[in-house]
Amino acid sequence: MPSIIEVLERQLQAAQETLDTAQRALDDAPEDITRERIEDIVRSATEAAEERDRIAGNLESARALHTQSAASREERRSSVADTIRTQLEERRERVEIQVTSEPLTYSRHAPQRSYFLDMARAGIQGDNGARERLDRHSREMADVIARRQSAHQRALSDGLDELLAGLPAPLARAIQDHGMVERRDISRTDGAGGEFVPPIWLMDEFAALTRAGRPFADACRNIPLPAGTDNINIPRITGGSTTAPQTADNAVVSETDITTSSVAAPVRTIAGQQDIAMQLLEQSPMAFDQIVFADLVADYNLQLDTQLISGSGAAGQLLGILNVGGINAVTYTDATPTFPELWPRIGDALNQASTNRRIIPSHIWMHGRRWFWATAQLDAQNRPFIVPTSGGPANAPMTYMDGFENQGGPVSYAYGRPVMLDLSIPTNLGAGTNEDRIVATRMSDHVLFEGDLRARVLPEVLSGNLTVRLQVYAYCAFTAGRYPAATSVISGTGLIAPVF
Repeated sequence: MPSIIEVLERQLQAAQETLDTAQRALDDAPEDITRERIEDIVRSATEAAEERDRIAGNLESARALHTQSAASREERRSSVADTIRTQLEERRERVEIQVTSEPLTYSRHAPQRSYFLDMARAGIQGDNGARERLDRHSREMADVIARRQSAHQRALSDGLDELLAGLPAPLARAIQDHGMVERRDISRTDGAGGEFVPPIWLMDEFAALTRAGRPFADACRNIPLPAGTDNINIPRITGGSTTAPQTADNAVVSETDITTSSVAAPVRTIAGQQDIAMQLLEQSPMAFDQIVFADLVADYNLQLDTQLISGSGAAGQLLGILNVGGINAVTYTDATPTFPELWPRIGDALNQASTNRRIIPSHIWMHGRRWFWATAQLDAQNRPFIVPTSGGPANAPMTYMDGFENQGGPVSYAYGRPVMLDLSIPTNLGAGTNEDRIVATRMSDHVLFEGDLRARVLPEVLSGNLTVRLQVYAYCAFTAGRYPAATSVISGTGLIAPVF
């Protein structure tokens, strides 16, 4: 029959195994784990830790009864207690940092707490309560950021693998061995912890808002921006190998060496700021974070989308697709443009891109004014050329989708390709500064590297006026130059400001 000590030792081992199981569940939890599931795991871990403490105390008492030496008994008690205490502290620290059943310091459901206001109070007034909340927020964000950075790294690795997938195996291995990212002696690191990280709900709000005003940007191949780099070099093949029928036995086999180069995508910064009176931050009945972020992020989306389409590549701008060298040019010249005359130009643009790229373009992009002008065009019998899909039209060159969104989805299909609207396409081009452009391109050929939104609160700059400066910024890089021939641009006087 086992002794009481042996029974307690088995119980202690079982409690420890239960605690280890709960900890592994925390460590292996997926990113999309629910708060309720996390709370269940933490509750199990807490109960297991308390049960282990109780059993450990009983075990120590039982062992003490069988020990004759008081000194030895005290030494063992101290050793066991210290071990248990150390293990408990380690577990509790991990639970406190990783999981908590309490709500986050700054959340959508607690508008009475403002992240920006607390940063201003801590910086200007030395408010201890605001400082404590910021410190607690920093600890809460530590685990969240670690998880997101892990997901960021996986997404980056997957994206780079996709870029290398079309290259010959030896070249791809060489690029992987030596790296495709040019690193310079600078101090840029995308994604950092601490109090300067916006609350997690604001990060999520940023992710949601980015889809509202940047349809071209969202249609590109999106890859997380690598950390610590100022320039990204993307490999491209400029001359491929060849094969040919062998003219006879033992005749020379076709052989052509591959020629390669790279396309540089410099990292740029898009930033904005807003000066806000301290009185507005303190007296506003709602968390002003939501208003400020929504407005700044909306303009960030507009600026990024505009840069990807028409950026000059100079003065800190990205190089937009309209300014990439080597793209296919289609000209539509007409003082009185009509849809029947524009239609074959769209076909020509698709033909040139598919012939030169040897892959059919995936999208056709135009400004909203060009689309609505096209839908308003009438034939000789005053019938629209572009009609609703729901009408079941026959022999219509194009139809428009019922209930389409303003931006972000196709409004129609032309030559089997989706027609997309983007209001960031410029309308002030050409000699008369009144032309827009139509772009046919393969969107997966264009790569956008984008970092996370970051925020700063600068209370000292305008402190003499009781004004706080709020800043948001993000790093990004873009290239549409991997396959310039995949893009065709229609231009000319046929795309002047439409007349209805």
